[in-house]
Order: sequence, then C-alpha cells, then structure tokens
Amino acid sequence: MKDKTIHFQAIGTIHSPYKQPKGTPIQPAGAKGVEGKIVLNPIFSEGLQDLEEFSHIIVLYYFHLSKSYSLKVKPFMDTAEHGVFATRAPARPNPVGISILKLNSIEKNILHVSDVDIVDGTPLLDIKPYVPPFDDKENVRVGWLEKNVYKLSGTKDDERFL
Repeated sequence: MKDKTIHFQAIGTIHSPYKQPKGTPIQPAGAKGVEGKIVLNPIFSEGLQDLEEFSHIIVLYYFHLSKSYSLKVKPFMDTAEHGVFATRAPARPNPVGISILKLNSIEKNILHVSDVDIVDGTPLLDIKPYVPPFDDKENVRVGWLEKNVYKLSGTKDDERFL
C-alpha cells in the first residue's frame, strides 16, 4: 500500500478548563456539565448557519499533544493490552479525536459547549450535528469494555499516552 499524506487545517480551537492531559476526563460521559467553548476561525462562521437548532454536536479534533503511538496499548480502563484500533486511546497513527458535546449557544464564531473532555488549545478539524436516528445502532457489542465500562466516571487521563 502506497503511503498517502493528507493535510488538514484547523478550523478553530477548543477551549476547556483542562490545561494538560493529566486529570482530563477520558470521554464526554465522564465530563458531564464541564463547560468550554469552541472558537471557530471567523472565515468559517457562515458554515454555522442553522447549527443552533441542534442540541448536540460531533467534534473532530487533532490530539496535538500526542507524540507517538503503539499498535498495542493498555487503555485507561483496563490493564490488558489491546490493539489501538480497539480502543479510544489518543496516541494513534492518525491522532484524531471525536466527542459528542452539548451545544449551549452560539455567539458569532464562538460555540458554548458542555460535557467537554478535551484539553484546552486543541485544534478543531470539523463540526457535525449529532442526529440520534443517524447514529443509533441495534445489537451493539462493546467488546473488552463490557466488563470495564462502569469505570468511566472515575477514570481520568494519567498521561500514559504522551
């Protein structure tokens, strides 16, 4: 397979109370009520039209503090190794993150959001509206997380992926 380089530009910056990875919640469900904001580059403001009609948004972002990756990792909620693609670890071949955030309001190019599990200063790659009928699946299996998902609310980043 021929290596193909893809270039993205940040369309904005995500701001949160978390100034470093250590102590940051590892998923939005573990960050209930944590407020932040997304400052969109003003040249993209027109693209926000009608977004305020949605209660939640999907944000895609770049794990800018991730320096390397391994194809096998010990994720935050387990002590066994798993393939990186069977985890949501931030250290990945393409360090792209995804979170579903509550959209509280929009003021010009600033989106006020909550349930933020993202480090302050993270580059934003894209925003999409969250639409449950599009994303809801039946007969879902959660693999190795089945026995560990209860750990989510108390699990914070411990910098193991830096």
